[in-house]
Amino acid sequence: MADLIIVPGGGVCPDGGVPEWVRVRLDRALELRRDEPILLLSALTVHKPAPVGGDGWPIFEAVAGARYLLERGLDASHILTEIASYDTIGNAFFARIIHTEFGGWRRLTVVNSAFHMARTEAIFRWVFGLTPDRGYQLTFETVPDAGMPPEDLAIRYEHEARRLERVRELRERITSMADLYRFLYHDHDCYSTQGLLKARERDERLERVY
Repeated sequence: MADLIIVPGGGVCPDGGVPEWVRVRLDRALELRRDEPILLLSALTVHKPAPVGGDGWPIFEAVAGARYLLERGLDASHILTEIASYDTIGNAFFARIIHTEFGGWRRLTVVNSAFHMARTEAIFRWVFGLTPDRGYQLTFETVPDAGMPPEDLAIRYEHEARRLERVRELRERITSMADLYRFLYHDHDCYSTQGLLKARERDERLERVY
């Protein structure tokens, strides 16, 4: 039995709702849940501009997921959000340093779509196994791919395979949380100052599937 259920983000619809593949993840998290909280991950994606609500504020992926869980009847006191991350490595890093390290949760179940699960599992096992070792126990629950046209799903699988190779390279040289912190804030385009100041390169193929 888990202490915490974790659901990575997967985009936001133009109307502020969650896409079908994210709904499937959230529904499965509700099915698995007993009394443990559900942690929703991700601020935004770097692959396309953030949707903006009627109030003019960007709609965070974790907040969109929280609204969905509230609509399904889950009380807000059982929902946690992480809105500091912009990619899957950040998902795991911030889930650990913001929530699990201080919340005391050590048995974690991560729920994600099939197209994203191989990279998610590789990253979460790596990040939650980094020094200092807290004795985390991770399990992974894969849900079916849903709501994405076949041609877009093929793009996602291609993207995931490329990024998984990069994760394997990083895992060989980054062996502590301190190492990962330095990598994120000195070298990673999503978090380092140099990366944040770079002009974004549009990839319309990826924009369709985030």
